[in-house]
Amino acid sequence: MSSATGQQVIAGLEGVLAGESSVTFLDGLADPSVLEYRGYNIHDIAETTSFEEIAFLVLEGELPNTAQLAALDEELKAARKVDPMIIEAIERLPKGIHPMAAFRTVVSLLGNLDPQQEDNSKEANRAKAVRMTAQFATIVAAQHRINEGKPVVEPDLSLGHADNYLFMLYGERADPDSVRTLDTAMNLYAEHEANASTFATRVVVGTNSDLHSAIVAGIGALKGPAHGGAADDAIALIQEIGNVENVKPWVDQAFAERRLIPGFGHRVYKTGDARTPHLRNMCRTLAARSKTKDSSWVDIALATEDYVRSMKRLVANVDLYAAAALFYLDFPLHLFTNFVASARIVGWAANAMEQYEKNRIIRPRMKYVGERERKFVPLDQR
Repeated sequence: MSSATGQQVIAGLEGVLAGESSVTFLDGLADPSVLEYRGYNIHDIAETTSFEEIAFLVLEGELPNTAQLAALDEELKAARKVDPMIIEAIERLPKGIHPMAAFRTVVSLLGNLDPQQEDNSKEANRAKAVRMTAQFATIVAAQHRINEGKPVVEPDLSLGHADNYLFMLYGERADPDSVRTLDTAMNLYAEHEANASTFATRVVVGTNSDLHSAIVAGIGALKGPAHGGAADDAIALIQEIGNVENVKPWVDQAFAERRLIPGFGHRVYKTGDARTPHLRNMCRTLAARSKTKDSSWVDIALATEDYVRSMKRLVANVDLYAAAALFYLDFPLHLFTNFVASARIVGWAANAMEQYEKNRIIRPRMKYVGERERKFVPLDQR
């Protein structure tokens, strides 16, 4: 029997290659950093494609032609409505629980209602992936409406995915700039290589469990404040700083207390988050045209990014500006991480399906540091 004794321990598996993938290329050491979906640079596709196009690309491996995009659009629209039991579950969950805990529970129920839940064939998993991609937006919007004490808005099957998402949230059509911003934000969050939640989905798939179980594991990982939950902390940072004049003293105090600065630092990106420039620029545009919100959120984000970089050379990640972008879109900020999950579903599903294709159980070892060969003492002698 082999032993892990004496083998090197890599804390957090940092830098460890756990497998091969054709979904995403990420180089956080390059200057500028590089992020590609299926070989396409994020800078070429983030602001020029719809989320439906990105979903097709990530799931299928190629950008769709007109006919393929139309077919996926119809599939997504046909799947948007959820079983009434899903809405009832959201209504019956205890008030005040964490929004991602509620989301995790509802997606688990979604799996139990799926007629192909236990079918792990490639065709069934693709169909389940499309259904979840459509329904996650419906669930997040329903969470918001129910939390506000408002009636749930039925999906509008004449609208695109981002347009319908905003319609279900507010019960009215959004302007084209808002739809474009949401499309871009979802495109940027759609996939991100072997992050904690994606790796969690692969670990579950490694046991030959079903796709919904793997996605629920991904949601559980995304909920954590060191991963997707950091988005909530980025919101709290901007709210706590309050105004541009308070940026320097707030950051100085945080550094003095050795606190982490939400929205900064990344395990992979060292020269800058490849996704950040897009939302940074969009935030400037949204703030400039907003008639109801001042520019304070983007101003605070910009000033904080500049000061933290000058002091500690830490780079801002996408969450800092996504928080400001959703603020200007009037997106319910307590559902920020849920929003991320509603976009990341395509990345989770693509990685899961790739894992199914060449599956092997993911079973690392641990270096044992406890006591050895202890003498057993019977209960009556202890």
